[in-house]
Amino acid sequence: MRVVNSTEAKRLLTRGITWPWDSPPASVRESIARLFGSPLTPEQAVTKVLREVKSGGDRAVREYTRRLDSRDVSGPLEVPAEVRRQARQSIDGKLLEALEFAAERVMAFHRASLPRGWTDFKNGYGEAYLPLERAGLYIPGGTAVYPSTVLMTAIPARVAGVKEVLLCSPAWQGEWPHPAVLAAADLVGVDRVFRIGGAQAIAAMAYGTESVPRVDIVCGPGNLFVTLAKKLVFGDVAVDGLYGPTETVLIADDSASPSDCAADLLAQAEHDALASPIFLTTSEQLLQRVQEALARQLATAPRRQIAERSLETNGIAVLVQNLEQAIELANAYAPEHLCLLTREPWALVEKVRNAGAVFVGSETPEVLGDYTAGPSHVMPTGGTARFSSPLGVRQFLKTIVLVAQDAKGLRRLAPATAAIAEAEGLHGHAAAVRARLNAGKDGTGHAS
Repeated sequence: MRVVNSTEAKRLLTRGITWPWDSPPASVRESIARLFGSPLTPEQAVTKVLREVKSGGDRAVREYTRRLDSRDVSGPLEVPAEVRRQARQSIDGKLLEALEFAAERVMAFHRASLPRGWTDFKNGYGEAYLPLERAGLYIPGGTAVYPSTVLMTAIPARVAGVKEVLLCSPAWQGEWPHPAVLAAADLVGVDRVFRIGGAQAIAAMAYGTESVPRVDIVCGPGNLFVTLAKKLVFGDVAVDGLYGPTETVLIADDSASPSDCAADLLAQAEHDALASPIFLTTSEQLLQRVQEALARQLATAPRRQIAERSLETNGIAVLVQNLEQAIELANAYAPEHLCLLTREPWALVEKVRNAGAVFVGSETPEVLGDYTAGPSHVMPTGGTARFSSPLGVRQFLKTIVLVAQDAKGLRRLAPATAAIAEAEGLHGHAAAVRARLNAGKDGTGHAS
């Protein structure tokens, strides 16, 4: 983890929106050239996949799964309900209990956050919230297994009232997605599961195929190609957000435990070699002791290689002058996660402007948010917390505004309505409202 001064930190942390496809590593470019037969950019490669799945349906999904994932899905793309039930029965009992516990908390949080429709009859307006008909969830495969992401995406959709929830996840080490993913899907009542991943899964959900129905919104995190696919299908279908590598800013003063700080940074770093663990502290002694604790904990970390790359490539430690400067840097960075390990963390909360989630106090490590705290762990990254929100029930709802005036209300609104319409040269608009004011009293609705 690099130690930088506050001036350098401000330069590094004051960023624009960063996307993983803006500067893909050489290994990604080489892989694309090998798999597609020409040196395409990531966007060109994903566009090709989307276009061919849109026109070729299941056939194209199977071909790209064979080519890109080295998996044969010549049989049905859908995972039978019985396979999901068996997975739920077969996984470790303690894991199932933990998933059930987490699901209850996630359900309670999203029920509490569910917006309610309202109508103001005096002023003649209101809003109605209606759930989307069908949601498509993407659950990544790769170096880790994510049954928690099933809970964090499916439950808010269910609470919002989405009629049908389907899920795509790549096959694991056999014919089907990981048993824990299937068990979680069965636990939270996902309607249909498909054993496909990558950009082809996003295309299948966005455009529909013979097997996969077209959805109204595509949700969930994924790799560079999945995220880019979501970007490119937006407009044909809604998307919840675009998610890059995970990131955490940890702010600590001299009251913080070096071991806790190191553990939190390491938990972030083990996600992905591209993860960003960032440490801001007012204490020079704490900074030194956290570096020492990181070295000790890394020595026995099961995902040591990944964590080391993350810390070396993206890890930053900064000695700041005061906590106000730390908050200023955090707001400039707009992290996915912001952890406050200080004596009076609540005094800092009101100063936070840009973050996906704030974890308040030393007893609230960010890992609680990954699994059991309640809010979804699908959160804005790459600086998009400046204007984006974590995944929740609102992404699965659409708003219809209600306008309902009586005769008195019409008379109150009509003069200003007509004046503005005429100023814009839309005289038919003005006539439409004046016709009602000039209507006869015989109830015919015609002008006298």
